[in-house]
Amino acid sequence: MNTDKFKSLRSKKVLVTGGAGFIGSNLCEVLLEIGAKVTCLDNFATGHKHNIESFLKHPDFSLMEGDIRDLDTCQKACEGQDFVLHQAALGSVPRSLKDPITSNEVNVNGFLNMLVAARDQGVKRFVYAASSSTYGDSEALPKVEEKIGKPLSPYAITKYVNELYADIFHKSYGLDTIGLRYFNVFGRRQDPNGAYAAVIPLFVKQIRNHESPVINGDGTYSRDFTYIDNVLQMNLLCLITENKEALNEVYNTAVGDRTNLLQLVDLLRKNLANYDAEIAQVKAIHGPNRKGDIPHSLASVEKAKNLLGYQPTHEIEAGIKEAVAWYVDNL
Repeated sequence: MNTDKFKSLRSKKVLVTGGAGFIGSNLCEVLLEIGAKVTCLDNFATGHKHNIESFLKHPDFSLMEGDIRDLDTCQKACEGQDFVLHQAALGSVPRSLKDPITSNEVNVNGFLNMLVAARDQGVKRFVYAASSSTYGDSEALPKVEEKIGKPLSPYAITKYVNELYADIFHKSYGLDTIGLRYFNVFGRRQDPNGAYAAVIPLFVKQIRNHESPVINGDGTYSRDFTYIDNVLQMNLLCLITENKEALNEVYNTAVGDRTNLLQLVDLLRKNLANYDAEIAQVKAIHGPNRKGDIPHSLASVEKAKNLLGYQPTHEIEAGIKEAVAWYVDNL
């Protein structure tokens, strides 16, 4: 991505929590390219050392191994930082349904610890990963930031609580915060393994192995699949914006388009078949709908465009092409 507009971040100190994860490691990488001084805080519960291996010898990168559920760790991590990009969380709706207590401990208690530490250490701005799951049972399309429904999973509740806490910390303590409601982010370094792998890397792995990907339901559920470079842009815009009206808000972080699961499988199969012709014959199979799933997800990104100057660079076709190329080279 073009980083010229983010030159003001050079030499700034930025803490990335969950910095060894999928989105976090990409944020670390682009910040180092810009010339920022990056601290990665991660407990490696879901992140991976190999995601940050190439940064470990970089003079402007430091790794702090620790857990956001420990307030002292959060205080030490925030000390001297200009900005926090808070990505650390336990994702996955199914995981939260299986173990709501741990999801709450990490996503709510850990989030509160980070807010307290950012306040105490004088952090200038706290940008955090919110979630499109906050829209819950709202059937309105496209999703507009000011109109949400009731949450459909413990995970969704935790992410909504994050927004409420962030708002209170601004009003009560003057901490500037921005929440980014991520919509089905995908791209390089997204883990295809494990019980809670996201749909795109999981499907890529299955299709490459000539296995039938399992679609939950009839395949008509749709998502606003968002390539990682769009997410990086949004985070960086939140750090550099001087528009006071843009602060202490939440923003959809998406493309503003939707793709259903049948279309997604076709797109993945088409791109992967460029590397292995036999993949064109792989067929999908169908399983039951997942509990807690939102049927359709489509974001309005007008607020981000108007207040932050956001312009998505990758719609799904371009993103899938780049992601597939990365998976072919790295898996």
